[in-house]
Amino acid sequence: MLHVYGKIFLTRKMYIKVFVIFNEKHFSEGIALKTMEEFRWHGRGGQGAWTASELLARTALDEGKYIQSFPEFGPERMGAPVTAFTRISTEPIRLHCAIYDPDVVVVLDNTLLKTVPVTTGLNRDDDVLIINSSKEPSILKETLKVTKGKIWTVPATEIALRILGAPITNTALLGVVAKATEIVTLEGIAKTLKGRFRPDLAEKNFAVVQEAYKEAKTE
Repeated sequence: MLHVYGKIFLTRKMYIKVFVIFNEKHFSEGIALKTMEEFRWHGRGGQGAWTASELLARTALDEGKYIQSFPEFGPERMGAPVTAFTRISTEPIRLHCAIYDPDVVVVLDNTLLKTVPVTTGLNRDDDVLIINSSKEPSILKETLKVTKGKIWTVPATEIALRILGAPITNTALLGVVAKATEIVTLEGIAKTLKGRFRPDLAEKNFAVVQEAYKEAKTE
């Protein structure tokens, strides 16, 4: 069963307290802290940011991991900025709050770069920022003043238009997530798409995934 936590949120202060307790527990039990990867997705209403989050989570679940997938609580309006979250772990997940310190940020619509602080929380060298853009990663790194982590870019809109005939970019970005993080496999994504879409759409969307995987670049 896909566990979705869309209505359970803590304040930032409460979240920090929970996070500290979580870390102390893992230190005391001698468990490696890096058992969980947290993803934040930025898109606009109607672009499928939460769908991408769910597809990633479903794939990870099928590949034996624990997962959460949920949208930012609040009404979604067509074209308005929306946020979705994914947690993937090798251990049971006990956090049920928004993600403030993501390992990976995925931006489905690059016009959001001007209005939404998408780099918030990216503060480690191994953090990843994935952007739907035809620009070179080094250019966006300078423009966004990113000092930590890696930036990946992919011309997701162009790929989607070429294969799907529509600017639906969420599955393209899913392919880049697989390449940049290796958190799920392409084979797993293919299986998930087959379970979500009718055969012809699943085939086309997986072609988008594969093309984005191939064309994705990092600095």
